[in-house]
Amino acid sequence: QAAAGGGKAALRACGVHNVCRLLSRRAHGFYARDAGVAHRKNLGLLRRIMCQESTKFKNVWTTHSASPIAYERGRIYMDNYQCCITSIAQQPRLIYQKSKCAKSEKIEDALLLECPLGEMLPSPSDYKASLIVLTVQNWLLRLSADSGEVLEKVYLAGSCCKFFRYLSWDTPQEVMIVKSAQNKLPAAARQAGIQQTVLFYLAVFQVLPLSFIGMLEINKKIFGNSVTDVAVSNGILIVMYSMGLVRLYNFKAILEQFMEQPFDLGQEFNWNGQVGVVGKYPFGLPCNIKITDTPPLLFEASSLENAFQIGGYPWHYIITPNKKKHKGVFHICSLKDNTLAKNGIQDMKCCSLEPDWIYFHPDMSGRIIHVGPNLIKVLKLKEVKNHADQMEIAEDFTIVANRENCVNNNVTVTASGRVVKKRFTLLDDDPEQETFKIVDYEDELDLLSTVAVTQIGADGRAHLDFHCNEHGILLKSIPLKESWDVTYSHEVYFDKDLVLHIEQKPNRRFSCYVYQMVCDTARDDD
Repeated sequence: QAAAGGGKAALRACGVHNVCRLLSRRAHGFYARDAGVAHRKNLGLLRRIMCQESTKFKNVWTTHSASPIAYERGRIYMDNYQCCITSIAQQPRLIYQKSKCAKSEKIEDALLLECPLGEMLPSPSDYKASLIVLTVQNWLLRLSADSGEVLEKVYLAGSCCKFFRYLSWDTPQEVMIVKSAQNKLPAAARQAGIQQTVLFYLAVFQVLPLSFIGMLEINKKIFGNSVTDVAVSNGILIVMYSMGLVRLYNFKAILEQFMEQPFDLGQEFNWNGQVGVVGKYPFGLPCNIKITDTPPLLFEASSLENAFQIGGYPWHYIITPNKKKHKGVFHICSLKDNTLAKNGIQDMKCCSLEPDWIYFHPDMSGRIIHVGPNLIKVLKLKEVKNHADQMEIAEDFTIVANRENCVNNNVTVTASGRVVKKRFTLLDDDPEQETFKIVDYEDELDLLSTVAVTQIGADGRAHLDFHCNEHGILLKSIPLKESWDVTYSHEVYFDKDLVLHIEQKPNRRFSCYVYQMVCDTARDDD
């Protein structure tokens, strides 16, 4: 009632008598007492400071490791998540260091879990960030992000499955999926004629508080013999097949229709002759969702290498025609009736070792980002003039690699006047030419970031550029100090005033380079 009274008072104070207008004005920051307004102003100030010419990014910390390095929201994880370092401080510092774990406790996958806003939670520890990890022995653990302490533990694998390996979000920070590795019979069993019908197991959890929804199997008898992989995203079960076919099913409807009996974690159960406690060793979780018939099909498409994406407004999807000769050609079609959008065939005609890639912009604008070796296109969907029911793909803006000094003449003349013709031309992603390697989006600052690399002899040089997300204008360029080898695997994270570069070299050697924003350059030229 107090909230309602305050809302009415705000309406009267500003002379607004329409709830939609009030919400719109609030989103644009008309009410200074709103905490979101202050946050948006602070981020706007940070963006302006960051893009000033005098602002530099300094390499403040470098480390090397024999095990993978991961980054999550200001925390650097090393030694299989046994070591946690904060990158938020002026110089990274240790948060916690746990003793080395046995191989049987090795962590296979991890997700960062953050407290939802405006909800009452059962435990004080639920209000702080935590890490959900999956171990090689099928334990699901919730660890404190500040100390590494085990807050909750669930044993997953009962008699049904022994190899859970992957964590993912169905609904981010709300519903989590734990997926098994693909079940494969030993060679001796296959030679004996034993058939394996269950391909994958999926365990579904609600998070904060952590609760078990159910476990189901993906069976050949229901979904077909050629299933190669499955995934769950935004309430959709995605099933992929060896011939490039992708099928979509309503995951929520499957849970409701085929749930045999609900179970809670810690509940004693008697299930198919087994007696135990849900989530406790050695029983694990019951497979309480049995799909007995093929669920209603929502949508299907055939695409090369099962590449399939949905996005835009109105809904569209992106596929590559299912033939190898079409690799690098993308079709953008309406989800409603499968019609190809006008100008919906996107082909950069790249001649390169690494293919170009395309995806829906993560800023939820409905735009599309198409990245080639030397060109980034940001595309938008818009109505065809005089045809409101038809959409076309139009160019919003482009970002072009700096290749001004690149000369690629097929014919050269020597000092003696002899004409020499080259038998080959340079590839579009030739290391000696500036080439885009990474494109990302920083949502809090609304900046599009790109990493471009040029190989000069044995030494590769990279720079991280910030572009205006609305118009593509270059706002800032940051040279990375370390050499960049294009044959190595690289990840670059841009998180507000932090830039972090993780590099994987041969023989499982990993390096991490941390850059922090520095505004006072009078005394430090680095």
